[in-house]
Amino acid sequence: MTDDTMSTACTVNASAETVFAVLADPTTHQAIDGTGWVRESLDGKQLTAVGQVFRMAMYHDNFGGMHYEMANRVEVFEPPHAIAWLPGQGTDNAHLDFGGWVWRYDLTPLSDDQTQVTLTYDWSAVPATTRGQIEFPPFDRQHLDNSLKHLAGLAQGRA
Repeated sequence: MTDDTMSTACTVNASAETVFAVLADPTTHQAIDGTGWVRESLDGKQLTAVGQVFRMAMYHDNFGGMHYEMANRVEVFEPPHAIAWLPGQGTDNAHLDFGGWVWRYDLTPLSDDQTQVTLTYDWSAVPATTRGQIEFPPFDRQHLDNSLKHLAGLAQGRA
């Protein structure tokens, strides 16, 4: 972990194409999530390109429980090697406010049926005003490890 990023990696017993397909399907994100905050996909569309916005229902225990929505913009889409999105909020996809943190998955094929997956949470672009309101990172490394464990289970089930 650097001052503004946290990463973890694991080997998944599935092809990079299979792992990427799981990540490009927002309906799987609740099952992948290691924090327990992600709920269902609100639009159910496959991710296909940089700039695409996909919306997820969320829930966080802070302040007695809070339901909210995140509008995520795809920042990297390089099948089957990398995918990343920038979470934000707003009702109009053309005018979203982004917090400055990015979720990124890098996939390195090790063989036809094994892939090294690195998950990085990067909050280096979070402005000082937001850092004053939210502690970063808002979770520990275990949440990233759990996410990769869940991703591995889903991908291996499809392999």
